[in-house]
Amino acid sequence: MTATIIDGRKMADALKEQVAAEARALAADGIRCGLATVTVGNDYGSRAYVTRIERITSRLAVPHQAVSLPADSTQEAVRDTVARLNADASVSGVLILRPLPPHLDEAGIFQALSPVKDIEAVHPDNAGLLALGRPRYLPSTAASIFHVLDGWLDAAGEDRADFYHRSLIVVIGRSNNVGKPAVSLAYDRQAAVESIDVWASRAGRLGWHTRRADVLIVAAGVPGLIRSEHIKEGAIVLDVGINPLLDPASGRTRTVGDVDFDDVINRARAVTPVPGGIGPVTDVWLVRNTVTAARNALITSPEPK
Repeated sequence: MTATIIDGRKMADALKEQVAAEARALAADGIRCGLATVTVGNDYGSRAYVTRIERITSRLAVPHQAVSLPADSTQEAVRDTVARLNADASVSGVLILRPLPPHLDEAGIFQALSPVKDIEAVHPDNAGLLALGRPRYLPSTAASIFHVLDGWLDAAGEDRADFYHRSLIVVIGRSNNVGKPAVSLAYDRQAAVESIDVWASRAGRLGWHTRRADVLIVAAGVPGLIRSEHIKEGAIVLDVGINPLLDPASGRTRTVGDVDFDDVINRARAVTPVPGGIGPVTDVWLVRNTVTAARNALITSPEPK
């Protein structure tokens, strides 16, 4: 068996057309739309993501304000930045990039964010709505995982409901921005779901869990973690990893996933590459949420006196 390589870039291009049309409709209605990103420190993954966001917002003509704070920023300084963006009428969506430096109280910073501008559903109100199956926003990476999977199932001629009802989805990684929302979205599709993290690996049971998966979602942040021996034949493998890998010969850094792509391709039914898989769709979905947030802000604004 040679896996189908799922082309995330092609899916992202189709989604771009929808988002661009929505953005044009906003502009025609006189509704302001804009994205702000906040990074604290110099994390490789965060920097790479902001670069991608700058490209996609430029292509879709959605203003982007990139705020970069030093790694030693205080809790008060970060919260003040969030408060400024909450009050900025030109910003409809705010993304606070993880990881934050360990001295910061992440939950306290997320709680300071306006729920209407919280396009990644990290505020407790939005996280709760997501867990209840009534999301204000679908976090972009988790939403993109299932957008890609749904699209691939359609192209393969699979009935979505039948596939999910008979499938076990295993999610590696329990982060608040990817792993946990992905579990919620899998539940919404009425699949059987398992959530595992580093403890499964430390207990020597990683393969025991992953080899049972019909769909394996890998968001561990460990390059090359999943190899062919970790998956059952015919599994669908969705790689969310964004890891820097330094080539000692050239001195250049390239991005790799959590899956050993070359090793699993002859055992999986389908697999997403890194780059070019989930990432391009995630970028567009973030802008989509920003457009949705602009309309939500209009709905929730008080009537003028």
